[in-house]
Amino acid sequence: MKTIDINCDLGEGIENEELLMPYVSSCNIACGGHYGNKNTIRNTIELALNNSVKIGAHPSFPDKENFGRKRMEISSKELKKSITSQLDLITSQLAFFQTKLHHIKAHGALYNLIAKDIKVAAIYLDSIKEYADHVYLYVPYNSVIGELAKERNFNVKYEVFADRNYNNDLSLVTRTNSNALITEPKNVINHVLNMIQNNTVRTLKNENISIIADTFCIHGDTKNAFLILKELTSFLKLQNIKIA
Repeated sequence: MKTIDINCDLGEGIENEELLMPYVSSCNIACGGHYGNKNTIRNTIELALNNSVKIGAHPSFPDKENFGRKRMEISSKELKKSITSQLDLITSQLAFFQTKLHHIKAHGALYNLIAKDIKVAAIYLDSIKEYADHVYLYVPYNSVIGELAKERNFNVKYEVFADRNYNNDLSLVTRTNSNALITEPKNVINHVLNMIQNNTVRTLKNENISIIADTFCIHGDTKNAFLILKELTSFLKLQNIKIA
């Protein structure tokens, strides 16, 4: 039986965690940058533990106003301080439950920026270097952050997006484009199955581009997220593909 990981961005104020958590195997918890505080983090951790879901940190630019989805002009020192404080916040709550952090995944504009900007990618890795030997880093395949993280001996897992369309260079189609999101469960299933079976992703230009997928993301705030996850997991089970 083949096994895959499905991750979900949670603790972001959508308040659908109880619905989604049973269908995922890892979660990325907003830790104060784009959303989140001590209470939302603690509540999400508790739900994850009750559902045997691996727990990750989801740091971002410190920009609640734009939900971390716009590039922020910020000094290297300020960015490093913000990421460090976000990680400190979630790890302090994990300690309360006597459990450990499984992975770290950047959010939004920060995620997209470190995929291609080596300077910001280096700042990001400097900020989380204490986690390098015992925590996974979720990063895009064929990205600047992925290559740099491997050079620095981080444990890397390549992430793909089940509910997002791709460009030919493997960047995500910008959210301002009407075709950015995939919200129909049937289309998400086809998208995921192609990546699992063929190690390729079909782009907006209808080309199949090679990709490595260690973990598949469904955004918690995607329209139909619950229906997508429910139908996707049911389909994968029929295909003898386990989520774990």
